[in-house]
Amino acid sequence: MKPGGTYHPPALPHEERELFQAELDNVVPLTPHGRVIPNPVDLPPVPRSLFRDEREVIHESLHDPIRWDMDAETGEEASYVRPGISRQTLRRLRQGNWVAQAELDLHGLTRVEAKRELADFLFECKRRGARCVRIIHGKGRGSINREPVLKLHVRHWLMLRDEVLAYVQARPADGGGGAMMVLLKSPNV
Repeated sequence: MKPGGTYHPPALPHEERELFQAELDNVVPLTPHGRVIPNPVDLPPVPRSLFRDEREVIHESLHDPIRWDMDAETGEEASYVRPGISRQTLRRLRQGNWVAQAELDLHGLTRVEAKRELADFLFECKRRGARCVRIIHGKGRGSINREPVLKLHVRHWLMLRDEVLAYVQARPADGGGGAMMVLLKSPNV
């Protein structure tokens, strides 16, 4: 039936029409409600990847929170030292007193890929007994808004790792603002 149109029953043989009418004798018509029932609208399809991406963002925000105030550039280089570790250790790391025994380059990876690579890298470094490593996260020159995408995430992930004692922004010769020098626990600890 078309909207606003009247219903015309299909043409039935006389006997069937009488049977049908007999069934309808006790039927009471509904009172008009005055509402307009709109035609159903066909919505455009929504890609499944949109839902997957939204779920991933929500999951990540709940399980890997980053304090956004960490993003504020203070003019100081990024550094971290685990509570209980001497600030002198941080100074010595900044001065380059330890030589990087391993290196991980995260250029071109997504956040999820980078997190997985970092975890695998730190596990392997721990297994091999490496104490000082360099992690290159990039300066963001090739990204949208020319901002480092992984920099904040790498800092945050490193602070969550038990084997990380300290990290500093790398010296200019070692990558500067696009890399971190990380001091790991001794394998004997």
